[in-house]
Amino acid sequence: MTEKLKGTTTVGIVCKDGVVLAADRRASLGNMVLSENVTKVFWIDDHLALAGAGSVGDILSLVRLLRAEAKLYRAKVGKEMSVKALATLTSNVLHGSRFMPYFGWFLIAGHTGEPGLYSVDMAGGVTEDRFTAAGSGMEFAFSILEAEFKENMTLEEGVKLALRAIKAATRRDVFTGGGVTLVTVTDEGYKEWSEEEIKGLLE
Repeated sequence: MTEKLKGTTTVGIVCKDGVVLAADRRASLGNMVLSENVTKVFWIDDHLALAGAGSVGDILSLVRLLRAEAKLYRAKVGKEMSVKALATLTSNVLHGSRFMPYFGWFLIAGHTGEPGLYSVDMAGGVTEDRFTAAGSGMEFAFSILEAEFKENMTLEEGVKLALRAIKAATRRDVFTGGGVTLVTVTDEGYKEWSEEEIKGLLE
């Protein structure tokens, strides 16, 4: 049953001092809500992260693979993989599995020298973005992102915009809900925000 859990909205935003990833926490099976506490944003390495929309089982399988590859890269090269390299690796994995695909749409984010954000579809197509969204509520999230995004936003501005985009999707998309996972990646590393920190921003 885990492989069939799906439905979500994920958002990514590039800011002048980092990258923001946000996602709701609902998982559904058909028209039934099965969980309101599913993690959809993941640590890959110290300055690298992934958000996934789609099949929970496939997303988790890809995350395990990418973490192992990132660790192997560190051992061989002696430094962390770049965000562009992680996006390329993800693309290669997905394209190589296109006839038995990972059912998901993935946002790759990181800060390895400078902030970067890529979206990768299930066939391995890669797009570099300044902001993006994926999942069942993406059109509602995009309505906010396209209206309010601006270049050189501060991290705090980006975080607030991401939360507004997820909130818009939650209101209109029945497959989006259950709270928010919020992650920022800066030159200081990966940070998952607590519920208290998120509430503080919304007040």
